[in-house]
Amino acid sequence: MESGSGFIGPFTTEITLTYRKVFTNIGNAYNPITGIFTAPLKGAYMFRVSVYGYAPYEATAVIVKNGEQVVIAHEYQDQHQLNSSNGVVLILEVGDVVYVRLWSNRRIYDSQNNHNTFSGYLLFPLK
Repeated sequence: MESGSGFIGPFTTEITLTYRKVFTNIGNAYNPITGIFTAPLKGAYMFRVSVYGYAPYEATAVIVKNGEQVVIAHEYQDQHQLNSSNGVVLILEVGDVVYVRLWSNRRIYDSQNNHNTFSGYLLFPLK
């Protein structure tokens, strides 16, 4: 959330999460309106996602590359807070897209503490 705090979800279908509080976006490859990172050059990229929520809803989000699920961050328990994270190194071609999807019937919670994050950076370019 850009400001304040609250729940995101649950929704009846998956949604692409938009991370509007952007700490660094060198080259503007991440679009905070759509939530989509578009690779500006071929290379090896590292991506991470973290989710935070409250029971009884599960907190589940996936990193997606070009429409295909790659890794999942998932947490469920009967009570209290939920927290999970995951990451992956991907080889991307120019124009490949990476984004995070919140699964249907899942809910996350965010505040000014920035519990839910999506990060990506170029490790090294490839020819």
